[in-house]
Amino acid sequence: MSDQLERFILSQHDIRGQMVTLTDAYRAVLENNQLPQPVAELLGEFLAAACLLSTTLKFEGQLTLQARGEGSVPLIMAECTHHSDLRGIAHLEEGAQIADDATLLELIGARGILAITIVPRDGERYQGVVPLERDSLAQCLEDYFTQSEQLQTRFWIESSPHTVGGIMLQVLPGNNAASAEENRDAWETAQHLAETVTAEELHQLPHDQLLHRLFNQLKPATLGTANIRFKCSCSRERSARALISLGPEEVYRLLEEQGGEIAADCQFCNTQYRFDRAQVEALFNAPPHTLH
Repeated sequence: MSDQLERFILSQHDIRGQMVTLTDAYRAVLENNQLPQPVAELLGEFLAAACLLSTTLKFEGQLTLQARGEGSVPLIMAECTHHSDLRGIAHLEEGAQIADDATLLELIGARGILAITIVPRDGERYQGVVPLERDSLAQCLEDYFTQSEQLQTRFWIESSPHTVGGIMLQVLPGNNAASAEENRDAWETAQHLAETVTAEELHQLPHDQLLHRLFNQLKPATLGTANIRFKCSCSRERSARALISLGPEEVYRLLEEQGGEIAADCQFCNTQYRFDRAQVEALFNAPPHTLH
């Protein structure tokens, strides 16, 4: 069950769900982010949520979940692809003092927003944004689905120093597996059952056992398992394209400022890509601009 996501439906009703447990992938992300424990565990929640949300992708691409604000943690982000490749990052203000019991709102600070961005490999980018107004990521995500998607959706996410686990339940629109009244009753029942889950169960129980313990009376049926792994999408080619997008004048200025070699660091995995003058000239296929 480590680093796995399980998809399921409550087969006699219009309700679907996912559950995820992360250990090695979570640890790999944290190895690249030296963070106070409350921020590390919040990043774990974002990683689990990104995995749960990625199951909604019906195409090749990636989903990004991020929160931005003006607090001690002005940015926290997790990305998951349709291949279940996962990465994440959190930015910490220099010298920030983080309380052990700090909430999401307290960490992100004023003017906080939560954004879900979907980038298909082929097609148009989509982004939905809601203000951060609740203390937990689970509650903020529920607000997002109520306001942006008009889909009844619930989340239960628990993070620890070594493991993070989560469950997502969602009403399926228009399937008509049961009558409207039966679906409403089943939705209420499913929420009450999920409310009984403990952090220990989310972190330690195999998914088939947890699914049976929570939802057996609603006849759950599994739809498949995905193996989650930490994998960064950075590359030398992407770094080169980023430099080209800056334009030759800016890149040659950076080259002079950095002593004849530009170092491009990936903040997600700490890989560094270096470009000397000859490599920069090759990018633009032209002699360097004269800087004034």
